[in-house]
This record gives sequence, C-alpha cells and structure tokens, in this order.
Amino acid sequence: MRIEVNGRTHEEDPRPGQCLRTYLRERGWFGVKKGCDAGDCGACTVHVDGEPVHSCLYPAFRADGRAVTTVEGLASPDGELHPVQRRFLDAQGFQCGFCTAGYLMTTAALDREQLADLPRAFKGNLCRCTGYRAIEDAVRGVRHVESPEAGESVGRNLPAPAGPQVVTGTARYTFDIDVPGLLHMKLLRSPHAHARIAAIDTAAALRVPGVHAVFTHHDAPERHFSTARHEHPEEDPDDTRVLDDTVRYIGQRVAAVVADSEAAAEEGCRRVEVTYDVLPAVLDPEEAMRPGAPVVHDKDATTARIARPRDNVVGEAHGEIGDVEAGFAQADAVYEATFRTQRVQHASLETHGAVAWFDEDGRLTVRTSSQTPFLTRRALCALYGLPAEKVRVVAGRVGGGFGGKQEMLVEDVVALAVLRLRRPVKLEYTRAEQFHGATTRHPFTVRVKAGARRDGTLTALQLRVVANTGAYGNHGPAVMFHSVGESMAVYRAPHKKVDAYSVYTHTVPAGAFRGYGLGQVMFAVESAFDELARRLGLDPLEFKARNVIGSGEPMVTPGGHEEDLHIASYGLDQCIGIVRRAQARYADERAPDGWLVGEGAALAMIATGPPGGHIADARARLLSDGTFELSVGTAEFGNGTTTVHRQIAAGELACTVDRITVRQSDTDVVPHDTGAFASTGVVVAGKATLRASRALADLLLDFAAAHLRVPRADCRLADEAVLHPGGRLPLKELYASARAVGVECAADGHFGGTPRSVAFNAQWFRLAVDPGTGEIRILRSVHAADAGTVMNPMQCRGQVEGGVAQALGATLFENVRIDARGEVETAAFRRYRLPQYADIPRTEVHFMETTDAIGPLGAKSMSESPFNPVAPAFANALRDATGVRFTELPLTRDRVWLGLRDAGVAEGT
Repeated sequence: MRIEVNGRTHEEDPRPGQCLRTYLRERGWFGVKKGCDAGDCGACTVHVDGEPVHSCLYPAFRADGRAVTTVEGLASPDGELHPVQRRFLDAQGFQCGFCTAGYLMTTAALDREQLADLPRAFKGNLCRCTGYRAIEDAVRGVRHVESPEAGESVGRNLPAPAGPQVVTGTARYTFDIDVPGLLHMKLLRSPHAHARIAAIDTAAALRVPGVHAVFTHHDAPERHFSTARHEHPEEDPDDTRVLDDTVRYIGQRVAAVVADSEAAAEEGCRRVEVTYDVLPAVLDPEEAMRPGAPVVHDKDATTARIARPRDNVVGEAHGEIGDVEAGFAQADAVYEATFRTQRVQHASLETHGAVAWFDEDGRLTVRTSSQTPFLTRRALCALYGLPAEKVRVVAGRVGGGFGGKQEMLVEDVVALAVLRLRRPVKLEYTRAEQFHGATTRHPFTVRVKAGARRDGTLTALQLRVVANTGAYGNHGPAVMFHSVGESMAVYRAPHKKVDAYSVYTHTVPAGAFRGYGLGQVMFAVESAFDELARRLGLDPLEFKARNVIGSGEPMVTPGGHEEDLHIASYGLDQCIGIVRRAQARYADERAPDGWLVGEGAALAMIATGPPGGHIADARARLLSDGTFELSVGTAEFGNGTTTVHRQIAAGELACTVDRITVRQSDTDVVPHDTGAFASTGVVVAGKATLRASRALADLLLDFAAAHLRVPRADCRLADEAVLHPGGRLPLKELYASARAVGVECAADGHFGGTPRSVAFNAQWFRLAVDPGTGEIRILRSVHAADAGTVMNPMQCRGQVEGGVAQALGATLFENVRIDARGEVETAAFRRYRLPQYADIPRTEVHFMETTDAIGPLGAKSMSESPFNPVAPAFANALRDATGVRFTELPLTRDRVWLGLRDAGVAEGT
C-alpha cells in the first residue's frame, strides 16, 4: 500500500479494518482529531484527492494510491498559511481549538455556492465552544484580531498565543505525543445498575495474545476518595474506589485490561468472566429518599462525609430567614409550581484520557486532559502513598472541559497500571464512554413558591430542591449548596426558606457543569417571578428590577455559604437597561404569518470561586535574550486565560505580548494552582500573574537604579529596556549584570482565598412559535454581561456566545436519557443532539461599564455566567408568545406542541 500524505509517502499496510484516522495519527499526523469515531463531529476531516472525508469512517486501505491532505499540509511548502488558516487566525475562529482542524479542512474544500449556504455546508462539523459566530466570521473574512505590537495590552483584541499552532495542527493535545513502548488500557464496565461482584476470573483474558495484565478490585487500594477535585477535599464525600467490588450504575468500571493494542485490550475485556449478585436499584431521587429504598452507599456518615447514607442523602441544606408563611399571608398574589431540568452531557470534543510513564528520574508522570493538574497530583499521592516530588501531572492543550474535567476519572486507574507494570500506559475514552462512564449535569426538581404585593414587592420566596447526584457524590453537596446561593441572594425578600437535597441513585454520576447548579434553580426562580408579575398585572422585567439586590446590599440566602461574597462592582442595573433598550429596538421584529411572537428576559448572579478559597501561584522571569517567561498553573481549554495572563504581564512589564512566553498547566512550573474552574482563570490566577509581574518589574527597576546609581523614581520600563536619565539600559544587559552578581531576575505572585466577587448577566429573546407544529424561531438574542474591565473583548464575547449556545442546547434538545434499567440510551452524538451551526442565532453581546475592586485591573469572571439566564429567558419568551408556562426542559418541538395542544393553543384545537 502506498499513500501520499502532505507530500510524504507512507508505504506501511494498515491493520485489518483500520480507519484512515488512526492510520494517519500513528504516523505522526496529530492534527487529525478523534471526537466521535462515528462521522458525527467532523474533527477528523481530511482531504483525499482534494475531497473532504471523515477519516474515522474512511477505511485506510481505500487511500491506496491517493493523495491525502491533513491540516498540517494546508500551508504551502515554504510555510505560507492557506487563506483559510489566515482567516481563522484573523477572526480567532476557535476557543479550545479541538474542532478547528476539521473546520479548516471542510472550509478549504467549499466552492462559492457552498460558501453561500454555511448551515448546510457545516452539517457534518460540530463546535462545543464558540457558538459558531467566530467560525462564521472566519469563513467570511471578518478580522477581529489586533496587532500585538502596538499600544497597551489590556482591553484589546489580542490573539491567543497558540493560534498559529491551532490552525496548523501543531498544537499538542493530550495524546498528540509519541510515547515509546506504550501499552493500551480498556475498561470492562458493569451491565447492572446495582450488583455485588461475587467472583471474577481473569485467566482467559490473560491468555489473549498481547494482554499484559488485568486489574480488578483485588488490585485496587482499599482507600475511598472522591473523583471531584476541590482545593479542600473534605467538601466532597469519600465514596469511590479505583475498582470496587460493588457496582452502582450501568457503566461503572469493573476491570482494567492492559495490552499491546486497543484491540487486544478490548478482547481481553470480553474474556473477563464476572459473576454478579444483582441487587435492587433505585433510579428516582424522590423514591431513593423514601423508607425501604435500596441503599446506594452503606457507609459511615462521618468518615465518608455523607449526610444520611441510609436515606441516600449525600448532602442537604435547610434554612429560613424570617417567616415564609407570614410572608405568603402578606402577599396579594402567590405562585407555586414544580420545575424540572434534565441531564446534560458536557460533550467536550476531546474525550477524557490520560497517558502515564516513569521519566528518567523515576518520577510518575501523568499527561492528562484535566482542568486540575495540581489537585490531581495531590489525589494520586494520597491514593498511592507517593511524595509530591515523585509525581508530575501535566495537561497539554485541553480540548474543552465545561466542568467535566474537574474530575479524576482516568488518572487513578492509569497510575495503578503504570505503578504495577513500570511501562507507559494510555487510556482514552470513546465517545460512548463519555456518556455512560463520565459525568453529566445534575438533573434538578425545584418546587418554587413566591409571593408579592400589588406594588410588585416580594414578600416571600421558598424553594424545595432535589438534585440527582447519581451513583457517586462527586460535587453533589457543593452543587446543591451553590444552586440555592446566588439564585436566592440576587433578590430581596424579607422571608426566605430553602430545603435542598443531593440524592444518590443508581444512575450515571453527575458532576461539575457550567453554572454549577445555578442554571437549574434559576430556570425555576426566573420563570416563577415572570409568572408572578403577570398575575399582578406588572411588566416582568420591571417586577424583577424592583426586587433585585442593590449595590452594597448584603447577599442573604438561607442556605448559607455567602459570608465571603462581596459586590465589588455592580452592573446589574446596566444589564437591565440593555434589555429594556432591546425590547424597544426590536418591538416590530416580524415573524411568518400565523406564528405567535413573544419576548422574555432573565437575570443571573454568580460568584467567583467556591467557598473556602481558590488559590493560584504565578512566576515571572526575565530571560537572557531580554524577553519574559510567565509560568502559571492554569490549564488552557478555550477559556482564554493564557491570552489574558500575557496581556496582564505585558502591561506590568511595559512590553508587547509577543515578548512573553507562557509555561502552564504543569505541576513543575509553579508551587500550586487550584485549577481552571469556578470562573477563576482570570480573577484568581490572573491576580497571581499581576502580582508576579508587578514584583518582577519592581525588582528590575530596583536593580537597575542601584546598578546605574540613579534615583529609583527616575527609572521606568519601556521599549525592551530600563529608561533612565542617562539613556537606556537594554534588558539583555540588565540580565547579564544581575546574573553576574547572583541576582535572579524572577518574582513570584500568589492570590486566593477570600473575598470573592460576583458577576451579573441578563439574557433577552424575541421568539416566534408555529402553533401548528411547535417549531420555534429565535428572532433576536441579546445578552448583557457585567464582566468588569474586559481584558480582551473579542475573547470575552466568544465566551458569552459559547455559553449562550451551550445553554440553548440544554434548553431546546440536549437530554441524556436513562432507560428503565438505568442505562444511558443516548451514547452517541447522533442520538444526543448537540447544537449545530444552523441552530444557533447570532447573539448581540453588550458589556457593562464597571470596574471590580477584587479582580485584577478591575476584571470579573465571564466563563460560566452567560449560561445561567438563557433557559428561563427562553421559557419566558415562549410564555409571552403562547400564554403557556412550560416547566420542564428541554423545550423540544414535540413537547412544545403537546403543551400548546393541551392548553388549546395549537392550531386546529
């Protein structure tokens, strides 16, 4: 067999049945990505004789005698970027970048007619990060990126430092490396929702050629832990083992087979013989709390940190401020209803995975797709009794996270294999495993009751919240506490009450997800307030504006955990103003004849970081060539922190961002970083970068003044030098002089703990609904974001657009369905519908004019918060259009039509 790939000839025959994707990657063409292996996402798109194909479906043998082009081959031989690559750079048409190679290859093959119909052209490509606007701008040739050479850094649309690598396919994600002697791991998973392993026989599996080992619960540490990663591990229950003798959901790992190839490991899994004692299972959280229900975790409440194990309650919150019954008695109108939200998959295109080995110094090195490399190292050390200096954890560029990679789902079992075999081992989840072996967003049931006087003043607010945490409590209590925090604190009411429960069931575990519980509860609260306002004959937005917390007011929630929160800047009034202007500006937006038209809005507040603190270290260093190196622990997965950290450092060091290189997401580079989650990448890690850079600037100026014997006040950094009354001292010379006397040109920065700040958002939709079919069209989408000082408007806008798009998916059609046995039915993208290019409108994004007193240079968070107000704003617009209040997500077309039919609104009823 002979294949020409990017002008290079390969003559090795493929394995029987091998697809072109794996054939190319095995030969070093790592720009070809695995997102689904089913032809659903387009991340693996390449050209075969000029025609785009999904290489995961294309048999490798069919490429015999053909010319294959991957993203690495788009540029000309002399390195000149293809026009499509240049346009994606100019528009920054990517965030995590994992889908970008596929989009580049698809776009490069489009003719003029296809370019005119992008919804059809991009049916075979998915993006989870961008919301698609940046991709469209890239295709259309819209330039957003500014030159890094001119002007101040902060507040400008400066490019992502890894942009050139992303568009050329040379950015290195978790598995884009060649590890000699690599072994492959596959996991045998449980077919039962609840069972005890009575016996397990691995003899037949070990006889499979190429199988090196089979690990079971007999080989795993007895220690229980949580897969959730938090700065303070005691926030989560210790209810998980690496491999357990009791399985608690369909898909839980039972055994790990390590072999020379994935095929041999898979065959080994098929040969493991397991005898199960099947036990009763409970799938519904309300049933799980009833007397006599099967117990998911029969553990000691204190040592495992489970609130009430026998009642399947992993965590609960109860509290009352004032007297809600008295408050409801004072109300002129009361609204009460139950709202339900569904499981949602993170669906990051890069699946979970890790590869580990021993380095030349005998250290266990784990390369993983993780938002929390430092916390993962800490957990591995505790689990296997290893000193921190003997373990290194590093994340390459991470292909999306959204909270799903704030877990230790693969690293523990990979480390077990490497410690036993002393060989490199790789475990990479399939797309199906992401659905039945990773985590989801928590499904919530929220009973809300709210009362108000005729003038629109809230008198009482009461919530009963039940969150289904699944078979394990990772993040369960924390998500529950957070869900009833800012969702209640953002509104004033003299009487508030909450009863909240995080409940075990024998279903796939839930975990951290963008918004961390707030989106689920805000769907209920914002919908209820909209309905309550209508009962009082008031404008819903005006009703909310009368009752929202004001600047400087205390944040009060009966659930607690708000003590260290501060409104360090207030932009909610501006957000409401943006919505009011949108209402006026688009009041005459037309819809097809016979369609119903309505509008709706919702507000949201979110905190930065979890209670108890989020910690980051940074280090800034002058290099011998006069440039700077910035070391940070934060992982980059499309959140854009790398760009912002360079901008912050450049401002303090009076240089352009292209003179700063960044080392990151590696436990070797800084003492500690809690991780890239809880909206802290800019606010916490950025503050550490600010302090490190500022300290380095002071150090350099102090040394220069002493070295030159001039007043310190007469020295300043500028133009790659220290300027002083006698001229300029180039930084290269300053470095040499400092090193000659033993002065290290480096400084550290640290930030974390408390206080924490809050950010505000508002979303507004204008919708049209076909009463005959339930079809909904979004006529306008407007989002107001209070992000404080916006470090990079282009990048921050992308975060908002991506958050709105992801939330629209959860609002309209995404749903991880569980059957009557507890098995996930939607374990593929073609069964689990993600938003496509054609589904997402262009959202008009507005940033408020605020400056935060806590965040670096006045910045606030904006990665999670845009998600939270989307579903209630959409539901409120649907209510305005149809008169029907929908209380369950997702708002699928059939559910909407049935609701309209039952209410007598559907055409013909």
